[in-house]
Amino acid sequence: MPVSTASFSYASAALAFALLCVPLLTCWRGRPHTRLFAVACATMVSWSAAMVGLAYAIVPELAAELAELLRNATWTTVLFSMLGQLRSAGSRRSGMLTFAGALYLLLLVATVAEPALPAGLRFQLTVIGRVGAAVMGMLLIEQLYRNAGTQSRWAIKFACLGLGSIFAFDFYMYSDMLLFRDLNRDLWTARGVVNALTAPLLALSLVRSASWTGHLAVSRRMLFHSAALIGSAIYLLAMSSAAYYLRFVGGSWGSLMQLVFLFGASILLVGILFSGSFRAWLKVFISKHFYRYNYDYRDEWLSFTRTLSHPGPGLGERTIQALAALVESPGGALWIRRDARCEPAAHWHTAPPAASEPADSPFCRFIEQKQWVVDLDERVTGEPSLPEWLRSFPRAWLVVPLMLHGRLFGFTVLQQPRSPVALNWEILDLLKVAGTQAASYLAQQEADNALMLARQFDSFNRLSTFVVHDLKNLVAQLSLLTANAEKHRDNPEFQRDMQDTVSYSVQKMKLMLQKLSRTATAEHARPLAVDQVLTGALALKAAFEPKPALHIGRPGLRVLADGERLERVLGHLIQNAIEATPRDGRVWVRVDGSDNAVIVEIGDTGQGMDDEFVRERLFKPFDSTKSAGMGIGAFESREYIHELGGQLDVRSEPGQGTTFTVTLPLYGADAMGAAA
Repeated sequence: MPVSTASFSYASAALAFALLCVPLLTCWRGRPHTRLFAVACATMVSWSAAMVGLAYAIVPELAAELAELLRNATWTTVLFSMLGQLRSAGSRRSGMLTFAGALYLLLLVATVAEPALPAGLRFQLTVIGRVGAAVMGMLLIEQLYRNAGTQSRWAIKFACLGLGSIFAFDFYMYSDMLLFRDLNRDLWTARGVVNALTAPLLALSLVRSASWTGHLAVSRRMLFHSAALIGSAIYLLAMSSAAYYLRFVGGSWGSLMQLVFLFGASILLVGILFSGSFRAWLKVFISKHFYRYNYDYRDEWLSFTRTLSHPGPGLGERTIQALAALVESPGGALWIRRDARCEPAAHWHTAPPAASEPADSPFCRFIEQKQWVVDLDERVTGEPSLPEWLRSFPRAWLVVPLMLHGRLFGFTVLQQPRSPVALNWEILDLLKVAGTQAASYLAQQEADNALMLARQFDSFNRLSTFVVHDLKNLVAQLSLLTANAEKHRDNPEFQRDMQDTVSYSVQKMKLMLQKLSRTATAEHARPLAVDQVLTGALALKAAFEPKPALHIGRPGLRVLADGERLERVLGHLIQNAIEATPRDGRVWVRVDGSDNAVIVEIGDTGQGMDDEFVRERLFKPFDSTKSAGMGIGAFESREYIHELGGQLDVRSEPGQGTTFTVTLPLYGADAMGAAA
């Protein structure tokens, strides 16, 4: 490519960044990072001028390479400043800058000592170092953008795009040079124009620089992934260089040796990256050398709470997993205090423990009083002797107490970590607080289980109450038959009624026994003809006086219900009407309906009830005016009618009688037919 083209390309870059320097030195002086940006732009101008001189062979190659090294180092410094690393103190600051300083120092030594180095080594050091500088620049830009807030992203996105373009083009050009062992002249010539095009992006970002924040924190997760990516890149570059060397020294076997070596190196890298021990070591190393505290408490607490609150069973295993994750432990076991013993409740990545520990043992009393995290590797004076089962626990390391309201709710035994962890006050305090929160979750689960068991017993007791009530009705029917048997023993009609009543009573008792057993079948709703249900219920009342009369206004009306229970509910209302009416009185049952409802009216001319009794006592469970009554019949009737979507209304006057009106929704198909 002609020299004039290259000189024009780099001259355009020099002009663009020279124009960008003017507002930086005048009207934008009070904005964040202005001085560094001005220095970087001036460096870009010098670098572009050096490239123009190199194209015309006016500037020595060493000076051009030093100018390029200064340009990359300046933009890297700008990125560190925007990340806030130049303000940080302590291990975090030195750790973040050490790698960058070492890399550029290596490049400086390789550039200055270039004439004295062998040609192959000189090429490898220079090109691989510049690829590494480009990779590091792109990683810093990625961290800067990811860790910025919404407002800051709006302000810095064009700066990230511009600087990212500079480093990305360098990465592409030097990777091509590393691959083909020669510099692509077209890429080198276009580099000036590419850099010039980034100047407007930087200018637009600087216009918005008033919204920049002065400090951006790099999260541990991002630093972990960035460190893994940088390490992988360095490893692959080193392995590529070694494979390239094997290709030249291997003779006819060179290509085979290169491919086998690269494949083995890739397999080794994948194995290292997926190694739990390596990941644990890297996390500990980053926390120790790059941050003042060992934990990012926001992320740790969110992860801890998310693990505990995950829906579904296995809270004990999740508790061990959440506590173990804080110290990189691979497994453990959980004991929960129940009555007078701490019993094994869960295990994670260990064999299930079988031993329990008395709650009043010296070991349990010690951890309850002190509330200490017990390090089994370093015993403290005054600690009681360890239980035998704990000494034989495989790779036991820590005992974390689970405290609830100042009492020992349980404890967790964690195994040795994947990577050595130095216990200090921060880790111990975190484990104690995490154990307290885990104890609250476990206590809630224990309380829920106890409440569920209590509800099951309550449901059984409630069912028993209804069964006793039904038995009372059956006993009343059989008692009436016994009382009238002597009087009507020769009456064939009475004998038939008595036989039907006894058969019905036996059938009802069998159903009650089924409901009380564990194998009771659930209710099954199906379409039922209400007039047939009432006919069956009234047939069982034929031996009673007064005998109820059935009036069917519209036959065949159906509802969706359980047949046995609906018959029992309606039969109870009929039974109450009979018992409340004298022998010379009248009881009737009337069935009618509308377009979408079935109406059952059960009336009598008995003693009736006042409004206060209907309002306060009629539907109150376990409140009855009968000497042998249970007081739940009316309550059950109303509850089941409401379950079916219906309504139970009562009209009653003392001395005038009572009328119960049951309104039930018409079965869907019948309602649609009636509407049609």
